[in-house]
Parts: sequence; structure tokens; C-alpha cells
Amino acid sequence: MTPVAENSVADRNTPALALPWISLAWFGALLTVCYWPVLVQLVSQWNNDEDMGHGFFVPVLAAYIAWQSREEFLATPAKRNWWGFALVVYAGIQLLLATMGAELFLARTAIVFSIIGATWFVNGTQRLRVFTFPLLLLFFMVPIPAIVYNRITFPLQLLASRAAEFGLMTIGIPVLREGNVLELAGQKLSVVEACSGIRSLLTLSFLALIYGYFFEKKTWMRVLLFFATVPIAILANASRVTLTGILAEYKPELAHGFFHSASGWVIFMVALVILAIFHQLVGGATRMLHAR
Repeated sequence: MTPVAENSVADRNTPALALPWISLAWFGALLTVCYWPVLVQLVSQWNNDEDMGHGFFVPVLAAYIAWQSREEFLATPAKRNWWGFALVVYAGIQLLLATMGAELFLARTAIVFSIIGATWFVNGTQRLRVFTFPLLLLFFMVPIPAIVYNRITFPLQLLASRAAEFGLMTIGIPVLREGNVLELAGQKLSVVEACSGIRSLLTLSFLALIYGYFFEKKTWMRVLLFFATVPIAILANASRVTLTGILAEYKPELAHGFFHSASGWVIFMVALVILAIFHQLVGGATRMLHAR
């Protein structure tokens, strides 16, 4: 009889590893109703804006990462925190003000604040810490504000133009640069916003976080991989513009249309490979230093 009693006590003290699916469904439905117009516009931009094509994958990957951490989450004691409720109220106020002022960025980030606030309110601070990474990852599904986008893209256009000018001159192709316009012997190439590299920078930084989460345990290395995406994306985009200039010089028909778009995908995949190689090199150097 004693072993049975001990097992019963152990069962009562062990948290049941089961998610509250009904509560999650209710919250998801209420969130969808409250933010429906914002969600429709957001998904539409994911579909039509090539800079935000990765937006479809953000909530899916965030949910997958949260699902992987569910046992740790449920094993952590839940304690209601009213600061989470305050954050939900703030998100509602932010949505109202953003709707009145037609401010898309604030309206969209209010969705993320609502999710974080609700998680914090119902589960408490300790459980919130378990889901910190996937919850913060959701901000990557929101396009950056237009004013910030415009201030970033033009300097990147000029940087890509200068790098392409240097590359073309180095291999012996004469080129004259005026701002973000490259004048070759046969035609002019304009480095427009789509060629600024902002698209690869946004997507690559998101993938660097995912890559670091799955393939690296050290926090400092994850941070380094994230910041390494800036020079890698700039280098990859400059290489693409240089390649376009070479094609325009020798095969002008290949500098536009399908081949131009395909070169963007190829260069982006090369950037991912460079990121992985950089990770291995830094990791190897770190292990060598520790071995001494």
C-alpha cells in the first residue's frame, strides 16, 4: 500500500505536461478578430513585397521553437503577473492610436505586444523567459518603418555602386559612376532600391538567428553571427551588382529579367554558405585558443 501512496503523491506534485488548447484557441480567435484588418494588410505585404517574403516563415518557425520548449515551459511554475495585463492594455491603446494616425508599424507591433503581454499575464515571468526567443522573433514578421527603410536603402545603394565600380575597374571593365548609376560602354545600370541589399540583409539577419538557435549554444557566438550578417549581406549584394555589370558588358540580355533575378537567389545562397563558414572558422579558432 505504501508504494501506491508514494506514487500518488509524486503524481500530484508532477506538473501535467499538457498545453491548454482550449484557452489557446480562444485567445487566437480573439486576437484574430481584434487585429483582423491589420493581419490582412500584413499578410498582403508579405505576399507582394519581396523584401518581406520571409514574413510567412516567422510565425511558423517561432511556433516550432516554442513547441520544442513546451516541456520546460510547462515544468516551470505558473504565476499570474498583472504587468502582462498592463502590456495587453497598452497594445490595445497603441493599436487604437496607430489606426487613427494610419501608422502601420505601430499597429503591427501591437500584435506582438499583445501576444507577449498575454503570455506574461497568464503564465508569469519565469515561464515568459522560456519563450523569450520565439516571442521576440515575431518582430521580424513586421516590416520596418518607411522612414527607417528609406534612410537605410539609399546609403546601401551608394555602397553597392561604389563596390561594383571598384570591382569592374579592377577586372578591366571601364565604368563611370554618378551616384547610384553606373555608365558602361554599352549601357547604363541604375542600382535601384531593390538592388540596395536591404532585402538580403533583412532575410539573412532573420536566418542568422534561426541558424544560431539550432546550431550554436553560446550566446556570444549567436550575437556575433547576427551582426556578421551586415558585412556579409553588403559583400554579397556588391558581388551581385558587379556580376550584373559584367553581364551587361558582355551579354546585355542576361543582365535583366530571369537571369538577373536568379543571380539574386544564387548570391543569397552564397551569403548563407559564407555565414556557415564564418561560424565554423570562429568556432575552430575558439577551440584552438582554449586548447592552448
